[in-house]
Amino acid sequence: MHDDASRRWRLHDLMRDVAQVPLEGQDQAALEAQLEAARARHAQHYCGVLEIAGNLYLKGGKGALAALALYDLDQRNIATGQRWSALNAKSDETAVALAAAFGRTLGAALVLRIRLHPRERINWLEAQRSACIRLGDRQSEGNALGNLGTAWMDLGETRRAIEFHEQALKIAREIGDRIGEGSELGSLGTAWGVLGETRRAIEYLEQGLGIMREIGNRRGEGATLGNLGIAWRDLGEPRRAIEYYEQQLEITREISDREQEGNALGNLGIAAAQLGELLRSIDFFEQQLEITREIGDRRGEGHGYYNSALALDALGERTEAVRRAQKALALYEAIGAKHSVAMVRAALAAWGAEDGRS
Repeated sequence: MHDDASRRWRLHDLMRDVAQVPLEGQDQAALEAQLEAARARHAQHYCGVLEIAGNLYLKGGKGALAALALYDLDQRNIATGQRWSALNAKSDETAVALAAAFGRTLGAALVLRIRLHPRERINWLEAQRSACIRLGDRQSEGNALGNLGTAWMDLGETRRAIEFHEQALKIAREIGDRIGEGSELGSLGTAWGVLGETRRAIEYLEQGLGIMREIGNRRGEGATLGNLGIAWRDLGEPRRAIEYYEQQLEITREISDREQEGNALGNLGIAAAQLGELLRSIDFFEQQLEITREIGDRRGEGHGYYNSALALDALGERTEAVRRAQKALALYEAIGAKHSVAMVRAALAAWGAEDGRS
């Protein structure tokens, strides 16, 4: 079948069964070897497709949307290629190299964070980490550890995340990877902030910010500024937090980073609500929701719905607040964000509302 929209041919699923039927008079061992070689080429090609999507994503703006569309188009093939490489990494040199390479670049990792459930990402990253150890690739091993920390954070397993980020930071310092060092300091700061160790969080984040500025990493600088704002907000200083968020927003728009732009707008909305500027806060959340729906960022969309629900309830709009909280709950449940799920359920219970499930 030909898909006119994507300009690609697609074989019917039954063709897989046909392809696996033994051919009369053929050497089955030779055929299996050819088939395995074809699987390797398939995995190699779609590993490259994922890298292309990641590079597009880093361009921001329309490039990010094109990256996500490309990933969505080939998601099934990418997942099949990654699975083949992970399953064969112990016995095949091509497979181990590919297991280390799938999702290794920053852009690819960002695409996967938006599109894959954290537990699925953890499976990929564990295979990647094992392959990197076998290959002696310390930098990629450190990257995998850091991404594992992020995935566990997304599941609400903060202390487990810290263990991975500390291992990644150790490797980054051992090999002189300044980008990795700055990133892991920022991640550790974020994690400690979640655990309520706010002053400790600020120490890590300021170290990370210094490195990001030193090496000119604007994406990392923007993310770290946002997390510093969260830390100061948690200390009860929303006006100081806003200064960081506004810097974050300026950078995200400069580099066309739509995901982080959405985060910055959400942060500004929370700070505005803390200052009692509820209508302004809702405007920020609406802008955040527009971006997160555009790029398919379910975590960010959940944050937008939940935080706007709180603001609407404070304005006396309980019915709409409940509706938005129920939407947030469905999104959080879909991505396994258990702490966020508990938070929304507590709010709905306090409002005397159902959680929206049948």
